[in-house]
Amino acid sequence: MSDRHFAFWPKGLPRHMSVPETDLFYNVEVSAKRFPNKPYLVFYDTKITFTEFKDEAERLAGWLEKQGVKKGDRVLLYMQNSPQFVLAYYAILRANAVVVPVNPMNMTTELRHYVRDSGATVAIVAQDIYPQMKPLLGSDEGHGLQKILVATYADYLKAETDLKVPDFVKAPRQEIADPGVTLWSAALAQKLQPGPVTVGPDDLCVMPYTSGTTGHPKGCMHTHRTAMHTQMGGYQWFGIQQDAVYLAVLPFFHVTGMQGSMSGPLQAGATVVLLPRWDRDAAAQCIARYGVTSWTAIPTMVIDFLMNPKLGEYDLSSITRMSGGGAAMPEAIAQKLLDMGITYVEGYGLSETIAPSHINPPDRPKKQCLGIPIFDTESMVVDPNTFKEVPPGEVGEIVTRGPQVFLGYWNKPEATRNTFVDIGGLRWFRTGDLGRVDEDGYFFMVDRLKRMINASGFKVWPAEVEALMYEHPAIQEACVIGAKDAHRGETVKAVVVIKEAQRGKVSEQDIIDWARQNMAAYKSPRIVEFVETLPKSATGKVMWRALQEKETARA
Repeated sequence: MSDRHFAFWPKGLPRHMSVPETDLFYNVEVSAKRFPNKPYLVFYDTKITFTEFKDEAERLAGWLEKQGVKKGDRVLLYMQNSPQFVLAYYAILRANAVVVPVNPMNMTTELRHYVRDSGATVAIVAQDIYPQMKPLLGSDEGHGLQKILVATYADYLKAETDLKVPDFVKAPRQEIADPGVTLWSAALAQKLQPGPVTVGPDDLCVMPYTSGTTGHPKGCMHTHRTAMHTQMGGYQWFGIQQDAVYLAVLPFFHVTGMQGSMSGPLQAGATVVLLPRWDRDAAAQCIARYGVTSWTAIPTMVIDFLMNPKLGEYDLSSITRMSGGGAAMPEAIAQKLLDMGITYVEGYGLSETIAPSHINPPDRPKKQCLGIPIFDTESMVVDPNTFKEVPPGEVGEIVTRGPQVFLGYWNKPEATRNTFVDIGGLRWFRTGDLGRVDEDGYFFMVDRLKRMINASGFKVWPAEVEALMYEHPAIQEACVIGAKDAHRGETVKAVVVIKEAQRGKVSEQDIIDWARQNMAAYKSPRIVEFVETLPKSATGKVMWRALQEKETARA
């Protein structure tokens, strides 16, 4: 394991970072005390100060405790970026409970797994997607969801705005009277106060779900201590102070947006201008209007942003930092940003490391590079069979260890055992990513050891999509692979064998339409190809790699 990268360590930054041994809600208390009247959140020109944020989060925590939520309980959080997402996140923490953030694109079939696997009895849900969660309310013989808090985004549109507000955001509040349902406004109006904080740094606080080679997503167990490391590390790495203004467009349910654009700024005392959906005009207006200094975005967003013919009309000079990850930034786009005076800094992390384990040094970044290990983090590239470290330039699996690495997968001891390896008496996390280290100690992605599709920065796990597809009554077999896509980079393709009795009665488009209704849009197959048989090995396993290679050759 090399320390060559320390030669390029950010100037003036210590290599070790002391992380506060507090719970995450304490950051709310500190920022509210330090900057009581400063806006923490800006939502279509409506401002919410740190004091208002603390007050509402505590009232919601009181409501959660009244529903029976206690220390260590998991609570589902299912909504788009909004003030309510952030308030709900911190209310759950203030109730000493564990946040289970769920992609708002997920459908009922997918949500059922999160409810059952996490054991959650309470969910906080946005009004526009409540119909997806409703069938799960009280449906599992007393074991499933018992209570749902329903939020209306329009409740936080209090200021006049000339920004284009999406219809689902400005939709008026519906008086939902279903048993077990409470409206957000009604919960706040009760003005309940929570009991004392009883959690410490090593208690669970958030459980983002990740998929993988198995069919169903697994909960990544993170503590207040592991989460504190990356949310603090992110803003310290870039030297960001309390007067920074962030543009938050990456989803908060995902660890990059959660840590870099929501919790990091809260801890720093900075301001977050948030958008629930990507809109290049609204993004440009917000940058100019609020003097946005920091923006984390994926390449597809940046490409769309730069293609805006009206871009020259906006003053974007306030931006001092742009960063991202999830997919390599094309060199031409990085150069276009550089011509505008903006350096795009790439980083790397996983749900299991709750965002970055690696970031490029801001004053010496390399293009299409994962960066170097951040504070107190060690990484190396090893032979995936022998776990011996390989020399610079050679390809192997990236393994890492540091304070941000998760405890393991929720209720999955075998999967947890398989994802860690003992090397030299130390416990290393296997990322499943194939990479290499250059002579300067910078890490580069080469390929994936795990089978995965990267569609517009969203990770799609074929095994999970296949498991969902088998619920279609006409599908006999399905194999999911990645197909080249000009806009998304990769898109999802399903190679399908239809049951004999259904042949001629079901079309490829029928399967595409069904998938769109039954799974999140980013993972539902955009292309379906019917075949007579799937290639299989001598042991009867579907040879997905053969299909993938054929598709790659065709492209």
